[in-house]
Parts: sequence; C-alpha cells; structure tokens
Amino acid sequence: MKRSFAFAFLILALALGGCGEAGRETYQGWVEGEFVFVGPDEAGRVETLSVREGDMVKTGDSLFAVDAQLQEADLKVAEAALVNARLAFERSEQLLKSGSGSQKAFDDAQTQLREAEARANAARTRLLRRQLSSPVNGVVRQVYYRPGEMVPAGRTVVSLLPPGNAKVRFFVPQTVLPQIAIGDTVSIRCDGCAEEATARVSFIASSAEYTPPVIYSLEERQKLVFLIEARPEEPEKLRIGQPVTVVLPVKR
Repeated sequence: MKRSFAFAFLILALALGGCGEAGRETYQGWVEGEFVFVGPDEAGRVETLSVREGDMVKTGDSLFAVDAQLQEADLKVAEAALVNARLAFERSEQLLKSGSGSQKAFDDAQTQLREAEARANAARTRLLRRQLSSPVNGVVRQVYYRPGEMVPAGRTVVSLLPPGNAKVRFFVPQTVLPQIAIGDTVSIRCDGCAEEATARVSFIASSAEYTPPVIYSLEERQKLVFLIEARPEEPEKLRIGQPVTVVLPVKR
C-alpha cells in the first residue's frame, strides 16, 4: 500500500516538479507519519478499551486491557513455589548453623530460592503487561481491536502518532540535489491551508529511485529522482496523507 502510494506521488512529482515561481523550484509531495504501535506480548481477548480514534493521550495513560486469567493463575503458582523455596532455604540455613546440614544442601536451597524469586517476578511482569499504557504523548490514530475480540501475540491494538513524528516526503531530480542540504528550510503549501508551513530537511536519499537497469545515458540520468524528507516545524498544521507542494529556497 505504501509503495503504490509513493509511486503515485512520484509520477505526479515527475509531471509537476519544477513548475513554480521564478527562481524557486516546486515539487509535489505528501505528509507521512511514523506511528507507534502498541499491542500485548501474549495473545488474549481485549477486555477494556480506554481510548478512541482522535483522542489525545499522555505517557502513562491507560489504552486497553487484555484478559489476564492465565497470567493470574501462573502468578499464584509461582508465589506458592516461592513460599516453599523460602521455607526450604530457612530450614537448610538453620541446619547448617547447627552443624546438622551440609554446605551443599544450603547452596542448593539458596539457588532454588533465587530461581523461584525470578519466576515470581517474571509472572508479575507478565500480569502487569496485560494492562497497556501509552509509551508516548500523542494522538490515537487507529484502533484495530475492540472489546471481546481476540488479539494474537504482538499484534497492534492501538496506533499512536506523536506530534513530532510527521514528515513531508517528496522527490527531486539529481540535478537539484546540490541545492538541498540537511537542515535547509522548505516551504509547504496545501489546499485549504490558511498559510504556508515550513519544514526542515532531515533526510536525503543516497540512492536513486526507479533507476534504469544497466547503462545511464545523459537522457536517462535526467530521469533519476531522489527521496527527500523534511520535518514540519508546526506539524499540527498538516494532516497525514495530505498532498502538499514543497517550495525549495531561492537558488544562490
């Protein structure tokens, strides 16, 4: 889906790129987001959903909860084993002090106690991870599973878009590359936007897109294009997937 979307914009950019006011190059691009995907470590059924698409969340806010019966049962088993291991360790310690026990028996009991503690801690962590909270500040972009639905392990339930994770992508021919550098400011225009936005160039591709297979004649070299990414300085002015016109700085 992303490749076909980028391909469509590349064709448009090739058709319209470079057409602009005197001294300023313009290219067609689009706004893309780098999403944060949140899902459970283990499979389960969604019990509660605390957010909807478009909600603003802060780090630590509750997103959703997955059923935890199996994890609760595992924790009870691990805690019972920990109690027994602690009692066995205390007995072996007393026997060693009284001279009735051996150092090996004490060491074995100590090892078993540490292993039981580790298993109990792991079980508690698995249980806690059934309650998922937001790892970042951002907007809830999409909810993929609803209460009652079964979620496979590692599958995304909620996607988030932090405010700084929007970027503008566009393509330029190789002849324009010398005019662009990391950190340059470009102007962003879009339909319905009240005023121009600005963005700083954050990435310039080191390899061309859709390069011819073998021989680069002068005519073919002029067809090579390179991906450029720029981070909006005011991302709230733009929307993900929105077509935009990128205006490069005046040539020096």
